[in-house]
Amino acid sequence: MNSNSSQNILANLVNGDDRTIRNTYSSVFPKVISFVKNNKGSYEDAEEIFQDALFQVITRAKIKGIEIKSSFEAYLFTVCKNLWYKELNKSKKEVRNDGVFELKASEDKTMEAILYQDRWDLFEEMLQKLSGNCAELLKDYFKKVPYSEIVKKFSYATENTAFQRVFKCKKRLTELIKNDPRYRDLV
Repeated sequence: MNSNSSQNILANLVNGDDRTIRNTYSSVFPKVISFVKNNKGSYEDAEEIFQDALFQVITRAKIKGIEIKSSFEAYLFTVCKNLWYKELNKSKKEVRNDGVFELKASEDKTMEAILYQDRWDLFEEMLQKLSGNCAELLKDYFKKVPYSEIVKKFSYATENTAFQRVFKCKKRLTELIKNDPRYRDLV
């Protein structure tokens, strides 16, 4: 799928086209269910994540526009994955107290999700600007691949060499992100 058809799908979703909405559900939602269930979630969690992601993408498109360089389905699935990972991280840090609770406005949640996705998009774009070796190394690092495996895969002499290379690649990625004009709007 090319980016033109992705932009067409997005435009149809923004305009509320029922057929496009149904097609999006049938093509992406099953993958989201599988992903969420394989990562400590339920069908209901998948429904909520999918709805939030779809709403976020449409809202973001209306507010500031989105340029999708991959297939729309891949883009939406990535948004769903990011939202689910964020939800998992949040539940790790959450302290339960049944006596006290605070309701947050859904608008705050949506704007926060949009900001999070904008940050993720910038991160992914800058990761692609790194050398192929550096990008692959950081992908493995972020997936928490053990240094012993990284040494073998990239033919480094020692784990210390791999550690130093990861450090340099992370530093370069950070520089690329901070030098991008969008960075200031996202912090």
